Amino acid sequence: MDKAEFLGLADSDSQPPDGLSPCLHALLLGRRGAWEESHEIVNGIDTPLGSWIHAWLHRVEGDLPNANYWYRLAGRSEERGELELEWGALVDAALAPPSA
Repeated sequence: MDKAEFLGLADSDSQPPDGLSPCLHALLLGRRGAWEESHEIVNGIDTPLGSWIHAWLHRVEGDLPNANYWYRLAGRSEERGELELEWGALVDAALAPPSA
């Protein structure tokens, strides 16, 4: 799946396709406003990217101290930019091929 396909999926009411990664699934649900479901998925992702998504979700929620905790776990600085721009960066990271 490329970014254009994912953006189209995120902005629709379509069911996520089988095989969608947990990170992309969490981002899809977060974009659609299903915070609880997204948070439940991201709780099970023990990677820096999962922690970054977790931080973003807590920013969406308005819980900045909790978000900052997750940014630290992700090895990232606290984000202060627009939530939509950060979501796009998260999508790019989730779609990127694994590094060797």
